Amino acid sequence: MIRLFRPAALLAPVGLALAVSACGQPPVEAPAVVEVTDAFCRPTQVGRDVTGCYMTLTASRNDRLVSAAFTGADKVEIHEMTTTDGMMRMAELPDGLPLPAGEAVPLKPGGNHIMLLGLSQPLAEGERLSMTLTFEQAAPYEVNVVVAQPAAPASHGGH
Repeated sequence: MIRLFRPAALLAPVGLALAVSACGQPPVEAPAVVEVTDAFCRPTQVGRDVTGCYMTLTASRNDRLVSAAFTGADKVEIHEMTTTDGMMRMAELPDGLPLPAGEAVPLKPGGNHIMLLGLSQPLAEGERLSMTLTFEQAAPYEVNVVVAQPAAPASHGGH
């Protein structure tokens, strides 16, 4: 008995293997999203053209705040505060601020913050402004920021 070679017979198992492997692929990940809450900037002090802005950022996946923009400032920088030998020092984070997945990352007075430099006009309490945050993975986020003094620390009744 003579058997004829049929190439199509070889393709059926290969096609089945490809179909099964495609079904085993992990689902496409949802795009990164960053939630922004409690955003405010301090009013500027008389004669000063700089101020700090604060908020809490929570990323759905590991991400990084890489820049911020405000049209009323010459420059906007992401800063960290550190204490070395009892001295507080402020420095720009040139690579941005890491945002671990699901972890609320506060930008607050005395800690990490956004610095507005070379403001074209003073910021007065009660004003509202718009700032654009840019992330490594998530889409840019337009945040509405109120100009306000930071809340006073909670009192412990003299204790």
